[in-house]
Amino acid sequence: MAPASEQLQVAQPFTHDPRFLILYGSLRERSFSRFLAYEAARLLEAMGGEVRIFHADGLPLPDDTTADHPKVQELRSLSLWSEGHVWVSPERHGNLTGVMKSQIDWLPLSEGSVRPTQGRTLAVMQVSGGSQSFNAVNSLRILGRWMRMITIPNQSSVPMAYKEFNDAGRMKPGPLYDRVVDVCEEVMKFTLLTRERADYLVDRYSERKEREPDRFKVVAADIGFVKR
Repeated sequence: MAPASEQLQVAQPFTHDPRFLILYGSLRERSFSRFLAYEAARLLEAMGGEVRIFHADGLPLPDDTTADHPKVQELRSLSLWSEGHVWVSPERHGNLTGVMKSQIDWLPLSEGSVRPTQGRTLAVMQVSGGSQSFNAVNSLRILGRWMRMITIPNQSSVPMAYKEFNDAGRMKPGPLYDRVVDVCEEVMKFTLLTRERADYLVDRYSERKEREPDRFKVVAADIGFVKR
């Protein structure tokens, strides 16, 4: 195995703008999670990113149909295109919504050699109708870890969201908006730092061994570290 410093070298630096996919968890006509998703999109674009927002209207429930459904294919294609995600969920009954979970459940951890989420950055946000809570963002973090994503430390929780957006759906200035800016700025930074090294970050010894068992001969002295 080559030294870590050599593996971190980028053979061909990326020249395109950082790519972000935004998911939100509500189908309501006046959806505060959608409003927050659009605020994040505006900010990321202003910072130099390219953004796509997935609209879950028409997305079937997981296992209710096959993965060749057009909306499922659209979602998976956008995730493959992306280098970072932003997930925005309302909090309902103390947790994220079924609409939000369904989108994530349609994204496989791996599909052959294709990894729709692994190695990508992730920012999590939530909106609440009542007092501030972090139940939804905490659940989103668990899902992000399971999907092997790089979930940034910062997050946004917007309480009493009906007070924080104007009639046009724009977020009002204030500390809660500033926090959203902080989150977008941080996910942009993490994406720029990691996107060219995503393959290296998700390269696991156990998976290499499974793919090529004849190339791996482990002895006790190796303590799990062997040549490729």
